Amino acid sequence: MTLISESYHDGAFLQSEANGFLSRKAATLKSGEDLEAGTVLGVTPTLDSVSRTADAGNTGNGVMTLATPAAADGAMAGDYRVVCVEPGSNVGTFRVENPLGVEIGTAVVAVAFDGEIKFTIADGGTDFIVGDAFTVTVVNDGEQYAQLDPAGTDGTEVAAAILFGKTDASAAAAACTVVHRLAEVKADLLVWPSGITDAQKAAALAELEALNIAAR
Repeated sequence: MTLISESYHDGAFLQSEANGFLSRKAATLKSGEDLEAGTVLGVTPTLDSVSRTADAGNTGNGVMTLATPAAADGAMAGDYRVVCVEPGSNVGTFRVENPLGVEIGTAVVAVAFDGEIKFTIADGGTDFIVGDAFTVTVVNDGEQYAQLDPAGTDGTEVAAAILFGKTDASAAAAACTVVHRLAEVKADLLVWPSGITDAQKAAALAELEALNIAAR
């Protein structure tokens, strides 16, 4: 006898939801994902533009060139600061801060910096001095969902929604529907990433609870 496996139907994980479509919204599933209904999701911003500006009062005249792409998935929107902290002849070390003012690394003249933002500072005819700086501005224009990844660093490490119906985005980003608030869900029908620990699952359920998504 041939055995046939059937996946859960769209929305089968739902116990109750708000009237109308208050609990659901149209969304985009990130390219490379092929997920079942009930999959717990994280969300990562999509980049609109990245630009850079040298401070008007800089002494050094070296130029910053942005890489392609100029920022990583999940890069924070806002102004990153790249500030010279250690000058030298034909060299220089720069502290890189995110828009919250948190240091995320150091960049060295003529060496590519590959972090949340990506760039190279070239040496110029006049050396940089302490305090010379650049601003890198990241603008995000949207968001894409992907399976929860507790080890992620792009936003997917935080539970943000549940996939309403099976969606195949393995070849390209695809439209989907997610449950993102005001719902009761069946805990045993939620789909989790392979290898997730009990502690990580508990943390994700708490994150969903904060969105008024209660697992029963």
